[in-house]
Amino acid sequence: MLLVTGVTAVGVWLCVTFKTAVTPVLLAILGTALLGPLHRRLIKMRLNRSLAAGLTCVAVVAVVGGATYIVVSALVETGDQILASLRQAARDLSKHLGAAGTSLDDLAKNARELLGKFGGTAASGLITGLSVVGEMTAVAILALLLIFFFLRDSDKAAGTLKSLAPASTGETVEAMGRRAFEAVEGFMRGTTFIALIDALLITIGLLVLRVPGAVGLGALVFVGAYIPYLGAFISGAVAVLVALADRGFVIALWALGVVLAVQVLEGHVLQPVIQSRTVQMHPAVVMLAITAGASVAGILGMLLAVPLTAAVFGVIGEMRRGEYERPSPGGGERQPRS
Repeated sequence: MLLVTGVTAVGVWLCVTFKTAVTPVLLAILGTALLGPLHRRLIKMRLNRSLAAGLTCVAVVAVVGGATYIVVSALVETGDQILASLRQAARDLSKHLGAAGTSLDDLAKNARELLGKFGGTAASGLITGLSVVGEMTAVAILALLLIFFFLRDSDKAAGTLKSLAPASTGETVEAMGRRAFEAVEGFMRGTTFIALIDALLITIGLLVLRVPGAVGLGALVFVGAYIPYLGAFISGAVAVLVALADRGFVIALWALGVVLAVQVLEGHVLQPVIQSRTVQMHPAVVMLAITAGASVAGILGMLLAVPLTAAVFGVIGEMRRGEYERPSPGGGERQPRS
């Protein structure tokens, strides 16, 4: 356990110190985990590994590019309307909450400026001297190239990892690497599927209630789902406040009911079914990971914190299993404690 703690601490320090190089690598690992099933399916169709990796990258560019265009367009088209509704909700609440409502009104007025500053803080330092758009483009291109190589050479990863470790621990290191990647892969696939379902259900509910900016709010729900708990809370609160400002108290209650119903469905049906084979983490651990990630790398850190924590938990679980299965001095395997 002390070894894992020390390695984790060193890893965090390296990530902070060399974040310009580490960021695209981490994004590529997450992308590889998400795209692995598609690449393996193409391999089963007897395609060359390089061709399969290339087609997978082309597919992800098309899908991610299209999804990004839809999300950004929805937020741009309805952003002014959402912000105006938030300001109206803040003015209504200020009549009842006093200073708290006034602060909310001020936050809504300066939302774009605050988001711009926060986003700039999160992206600063990636590539010195370039604009934020240039930095993000360079990181995305580098991550995409790394995804291609990671997918193409994924069959060699386990052997390479095993060869780098001492002979006596090669099997254990390989098992820990596999378990960590399986945890990240399960998290990315499960979270993406759950985010899509949540966004669709909430968008449909808001459209039925005729809440303005429903598509943009649904896009916000989809993006926020990658930040567990915190993202769902913020996107749900924005949807309810918009409904309160434009449709009144009764519709706002219905919107709150839709958001809560979707969250209950996610917590009691979707997550147990979809993510049952991945590492299960306590909500407190998730919140601490998000907080630590935000303090280290802003919004990007919040997005990367949970999958990386899942990988650490996967490694710890594999170490515990290896310790359990290690032969006892008497020659037999260790038995469960009664």
